[in-house]
Parts: sequence; C-alpha cells; structure tokens
Amino acid sequence: MKSATTWLRRNLVVIAGLGTLAYMILPNVVVTVFSFNNPTGRFNYAWQEFSLDAWKDPCGVADMCASLSLSLQIAVWATIGATLLGSAIAFALVRYRFRARGAVNSLIFMPMAMPEIVMAASLLALFLNMGIQLGFWTILIAHVMFCLSFVVAAVKARVLSMDPRLEEAARDLYAGPVQTFVRVTLPIAAPGIAAGALLSFALSFDDFIITNFNSGNTVTFPMFVWGSAQRGTPVQINVIGTAMFVIAVLVVLAGQMVGNRRKKAQPK
Repeated sequence: MKSATTWLRRNLVVIAGLGTLAYMILPNVVVTVFSFNNPTGRFNYAWQEFSLDAWKDPCGVADMCASLSLSLQIAVWATIGATLLGSAIAFALVRYRFRARGAVNSLIFMPMAMPEIVMAASLLALFLNMGIQLGFWTILIAHVMFCLSFVVAAVKARVLSMDPRLEEAARDLYAGPVQTFVRVTLPIAAPGIAAGALLSFALSFDDFIITNFNSGNTVTFPMFVWGSAQRGTPVQINVIGTAMFVIAVLVVLAGQMVGNRRKKAQPK
C-alpha cells in the first residue's frame, strides 16, 4: 500500500497530464469512429454498421465542399493578413519606444479578452453603419481582426526571448539592416511567427460566432455544420473533421521533427 502511494505521488503529474490529453482527444476519437458509420436515419449519433461510403464520396452532400473551400480560402487569407500585421506590431512593441505604446499594447489584446459575441455584434454594427455588404470580405476583415492578437502574443514572446547580441554581432560583421533582419532576426523569430500563423488558421477555420454575425448569405463550413445539425448530420462531416484532425497532428509532428533535427545539428 505504501509503495503504491509513493508511486502515485511520483507519477501524479504524468497521470494528470495523460488524463487531460485523453479528455481532449476523446471527442476526436468519437468523430473518427463515426466517420465509418452507416446510419439508418438522418442523424449520425448511434452506431449502425461499418462503412467506407462517406470516405469514398466526401463531397456527396450538396454544398458541403463549397462551404469547406470557402472556409479554407478565408482561413488562408486571414492567416496571411494577421501574420504580417501581427508580426510587424510585435516587433514594434518590443523594439521601439513611442507615445501611447502602453495603450496600444493593452488595446491589441482586447479581442482575446472580449467575448466573441460582443466583438461580433460590434463588427456587424460597424459594417452596417458603413454600408458594407456582408459576405466574404466582411468575414475576412473580422477574422484578421480577432486573429491579430494571437499572432502578436506568439511573436512578441519569441522576440522578447531573442538575444540582441546576435544582431549586434551581425552588424559588427558589416551586415546591413535588411541583411541582419533576413539572416539573423527573421530565422530566430520564425518559430513564433509559425506558431501565430498556425493558431490563426485554426481559429479562422473553426470560427462560428463572429462569422455568423457578419456573413450575410455566405455559408462557411462551421455554419454548414450548424445548419445540418438541425436537419440531420451527414457522415461526410465526420470525414472532413477527421481529415482536418489528422492533418493538424501531422503538421505538429513534422514541426517537432524539424525542431529536433535542428537541435541535433547545432554544435555543442
């Protein structure tokens, strides 16, 4: 009994971590399992029999792949816009001193702290007052706005951890400002920029509340899923969800492998 208690104390953190990981992955496992289901009714909530029909025809549901393509387009453009603007803002907040720097530093993180429904309603009021037609561009502007804070947070943390002596050494070796930034600063900040970009893509692709307020008649994939859930849930939704989950895991694993190879390649 005493040895078991000792073992539990030593491994409590590991057990808690594994339990949390299992709790987070369980919904994805359920989605994956039911992507191979062949339901008899409209709803894919009860297991009936194994089938590969949905995987063979993932676009078998009308308008689903069109909404998926639209969500991917918005996510890509929102990621590009938020990453470029967020990275520039992060460097400016860390490297430069200017008036209202503290206010900007606080305001830039408001979208992270603000409830999504508040931001969604505010953006809707702004677009309506400006006479802008709701659709693709209003969704894109809204997504860039709320993804921006997450990019700034990721890049700013990376820039703060950078050793300024590396840039000073590059300048001592007669490297110009642009050359120093491209060859020294940017490679060091790249992990933070990549993290912000991946986070932006995931947030944009997955968003429903802000998109629902500012989409007009445009239907993204999360909105399609929400609408389908009221009439029936096609198995193809589980197929797309499983594919996105697998791709995300592969991207993370690839990043880990690249990071491990770089660490091994560094001279000791």
